[in-house]
Amino acid sequence: MTVIPILLYHSVSENPPGWIAPYTVTPAAFARHVDLMIESGLDAMTISQLGAALRGLTPLPERPVAITFDDGFSDFESAARVLAHHRLPSSLYVTTGALRGGGGPAADMAIPPAPMLDWSQLPELAELGVEIGGHTHTHPALDIMRPQAAADEIRRCKDLLEDTLAAPVHSFAYPHGFHTARLRRAVEAAGYHSACAVINALSSESDDVFSLARLTVRSDTSDEQMRDWLAGRGARVAPCRQRWRTAVWRCYRRARGPGSSRGVIDV
Repeated sequence: MTVIPILLYHSVSENPPGWIAPYTVTPAAFARHVDLMIESGLDAMTISQLGAALRGLTPLPERPVAITFDDGFSDFESAARVLAHHRLPSSLYVTTGALRGGGGPAADMAIPPAPMLDWSQLPELAELGVEIGGHTHTHPALDIMRPQAAADEIRRCKDLLEDTLAAPVHSFAYPHGFHTARLRRAVEAAGYHSACAVINALSSESDDVFSLARLTVRSDTSDEQMRDWLAGRGARVAPCRQRWRTAVWRCYRRARGPGSSRGVIDV
């Protein structure tokens, strides 16, 4: 079995807002991670490239890795330039309603304020080898929404991104990683070819292309842990069963309403 580390970053900053700080790495730490990626000899792919390989449309490298970022924080621009310098492709999943230059944040935005990318930067990032993917418009917990409202969030970000990029958007990431079989079908119906969850596991050639497992890189992720992940060690391997606590957490959030997930990255 081919084990595939898919790394999930959020912010690369020295001084992030408090709510995202646990999921932020410093530029120095990120530079060390990039060095480890290069030293590992892994073949970096975008998620769409990986998805095509998992569907048997293209060859799967012997030792693949994927680098992903969620939300669209403004500091991604610097991180993207570091990756581009080393010719490492990445996938950025954008919360479209949070971007600057679009008339202000969406009124029902489910993540707290933070410095975000501007719409005008997206084409520039694409030119650096960044795949731009959808991450909804307002970052809601899709799994506790009504089906039509969830479908609208999934489609709206795709439409907005495609208008800006003048190119198709093929990949999606579930906010907080929360997803269900119904949502996987909705993502596919919207025209995406792949989707990332969180799961905090290594992906594999047998993983679900609409529920790809990722490993959350946190502020306390050590270089040793990163080295293990890149070697295909230190985490369970997907596909894996949903943990019972995920179902319990979903029931709790449904009872509490949309505000219960504000600022939550994963569980």
